[in-house]
Amino acid sequence: MIAIPVSGGAFAPYDVVVGRGLMADAGRRIAVFAPQRRTVIVTDETVAALHAPALQASLTEAGIDSVVVAVPAGEASKSFAELERVLDRLLEAGLDRKDLVIALGGGVVGDLAGLAAALFMRGIDFIQVPTTLLAQVDSSVGGKTAIDTPQGKNLVGAFHQPRLVLADIDVLATLPERQLRSGWAEVLKHGLICDHDFFDWLAGEGAAGAAGDPAALQRAVVRSVEIKSAIVGEDEKEAGKRALLNLGHTFGHAIEAELGFEEAALAHGEAVALGCAMAFRYSARRGLCEARHVERVEAAVAESGLPTRLVQAGVFSADALLGRMAGDKKAEGGALTLILAQGVGRAFVAKGVDAGEVRAFLIDEGAEA
Repeated sequence: MIAIPVSGGAFAPYDVVVGRGLMADAGRRIAVFAPQRRTVIVTDETVAALHAPALQASLTEAGIDSVVVAVPAGEASKSFAELERVLDRLLEAGLDRKDLVIALGGGVVGDLAGLAAALFMRGIDFIQVPTTLLAQVDSSVGGKTAIDTPQGKNLVGAFHQPRLVLADIDVLATLPERQLRSGWAEVLKHGLICDHDFFDWLAGEGAAGAAGDPAALQRAVVRSVEIKSAIVGEDEKEAGKRALLNLGHTFGHAIEAELGFEEAALAHGEAVALGCAMAFRYSARRGLCEARHVERVEAAVAESGLPTRLVQAGVFSADALLGRMAGDKKAEGGALTLILAQGVGRAFVAKGVDAGEVRAFLIDEGAEA
């Protein structure tokens, strides 16, 4: 078991605890943050059946009463309707400002429960118990909470840091293979941003993690959290360096939005993997990095069973994708902001990117003119 501290000047520090068998001991760790000995567990219908009984048993053993609120599984639950339903259930449970919410699930549940906690009585504590690889390495850490709108992904939300994150490696054994690969995309992303050696390990011996090896998964989760926690501690609200964590996301979110956030068509991690490959190809097109770096990224992504080419996701209009990208949260004054790279482990924020150049690139990538 390893505890990774997350701290910054504007928020209370907390630990991300990574290890095996953490669910059985969760109640004891959570009790510190539950003085009134009651909580609401927000989860989805799939995770509720798999993991809620174990978590509730641990909470009961620690003397904490809990109520489970389960939303439908999938990105569609990041909506105003489900947010309202969760808030209503918190009110029905009689929670007050000294109580807390537990997010048990993947990124969708964490985003939804975290936003509900941020809004409820102007903000109450919440704890993340991520059950997907994507959530353990990315969305559970850093305090970003949000829902989607028809206009785009994560456009309505708040920064609300958890008080604790419990990342139990054992629960990843229940993930479908596609979800595990989807989470692996975010792991690869962390190496691509700023850790060349980590990426080399992921592309070599560490690739066993993408196939479910617990030891490799734990090392991958720990290093990913270390990278993200350092960036979040320096820049909580994405005024600068934190934007690096969006490598692959501007392209990826645009593709997801055009597909209606339909996970059966393209999972979030698959979109991020594709977006990372596109970001490196665009960087090479602009002369920012050598072709050999692009080849390494494409090989590692493909070997992980993730898409590298736009055609693998579907048929798209270049103008429609560009419109989505212009509406991205990172865009400023209508100008595009992209996370590009000078090589593996050397990502940077590029502001004021020419939309015409990006449109031409998208057409070369296979989008329709």
